[in-house]
Amino acid sequence: MSITSWVKRDQRVVWHGFTQMSCYDTSTPVIVDTGEGNYLIDVEGNRYLDAISSLWVMTIGHNDPDLNQAAKDQLQKISHSTLLGNGNVAPIELAEALAPQVPVPDPHFLFASDGAAAVEQAIKIAFQYWHNLGVTTRDTYLTLDEAYHGDTVGSLSVGAGGFGTSLFDPLRFPVIRTPGYNIENWAEQAVKAVEENHKRLAAVVLEPLVQGAAGMFVCDPPDVSQVVAAAQEFDIPVVCDEVATGFGRTGTLFASEQCGIAPDIMSLGKGITGGYAPLSATAAAPHIYETFLGPDLGERTFYHGHSYSGNALACAIARRHLQLLEERDILSNVHSAAAALASALEPIESHFAVKDVRRRGLMAGVELNPPPGAERWGRRVCANATKRGVLLRPIGDVVIIVAPLSVTAGEVEVIGQTLLAAIDAVAGQ
Repeated sequence: MSITSWVKRDQRVVWHGFTQMSCYDTSTPVIVDTGEGNYLIDVEGNRYLDAISSLWVMTIGHNDPDLNQAAKDQLQKISHSTLLGNGNVAPIELAEALAPQVPVPDPHFLFASDGAAAVEQAIKIAFQYWHNLGVTTRDTYLTLDEAYHGDTVGSLSVGAGGFGTSLFDPLRFPVIRTPGYNIENWAEQAVKAVEENHKRLAAVVLEPLVQGAAGMFVCDPPDVSQVVAAAQEFDIPVVCDEVATGFGRTGTLFASEQCGIAPDIMSLGKGITGGYAPLSATAAAPHIYETFLGPDLGERTFYHGHSYSGNALACAIARRHLQLLEERDILSNVHSAAAALASALEPIESHFAVKDVRRRGLMAGVELNPPPGAERWGRRVCANATKRGVLLRPIGDVVIIVAPLSVTAGEVEVIGQTLLAAIDAVAGQ
């Protein structure tokens, strides 16, 4: 069947998130059939370099034989059993493997299925933590402008909105919000807000180093360290949302490492399974976790959990993925590929149709500079790049690149050359 036929079938029965379905068929959708390494292959056999890592989740390649084998091995045992009141070998082994890797000291992990749920868990844990201590006045959070933490009501509340979500503002709870990473003295203002509101704050919530969904706004590690130190000086829990930055994207396994910080609570997701299966986790430090211990069915219990929490199949894949990152020395490739990406973006930075280029590791945002009256430049540039065989995705007029951790220098060069040609084509119309 042709792509056109598949698109019609798709449009009849599937509702795509963050997508206007009335024009879905005219927005050059790719209908994927298979994957191979860093490439997606559509139903007509066309190959696309996956330069957005399938919305930032794929790490070491599609259809990886080692991850495939991990999935097969687990399927021969069991794919899922509930963690509500019972255990399962796969999530236990994953938690044991993750514990020494995350910057949260001696953590306990609460598993979920996506990043928004991991953030939702984190803010609920922070809120109940204070109640478990007998403190009922900690009723708000310090969060940053431009932040994005997911699209559940709680994660939307600590996020800064955007993406057409203003409709849901009546459902969001109020927070104390200070500037994001696009403002030079953001850290100074955040520290001031911590000092002024420390008796009210349940937690400080931030994305270390990169505000990805904002359009790849980046900051310096010392600024993050300054804010975290200010919060922890007042014993305010710090929630680090590393759903996007975790598992190597910024050059270290977790961005928090570059900041030299130890979060009290941490949200993980996206790359945790290498893009193979839905899984996320919320890590809590001992001083947080231990306040939830008490009598059976008591008020200290965390009454929160998901049907597929700690899914055995996903956990087995995630554990093997963690091993492969070390076995293949993936972070070394990230360092060299990040340098190659910086070089590939240099000609784009000076383009007359580009306002700014922002990058941290393999995460980059190219902000376009459309002339007055020009519309949908981001969408048009990405569509042009797709036709040339590189899959990109815009956030407004910011073209997002989130390269796989396994990307080669040659593939990085292709990404840069293709994006430059696509910008030339759109700007020249």
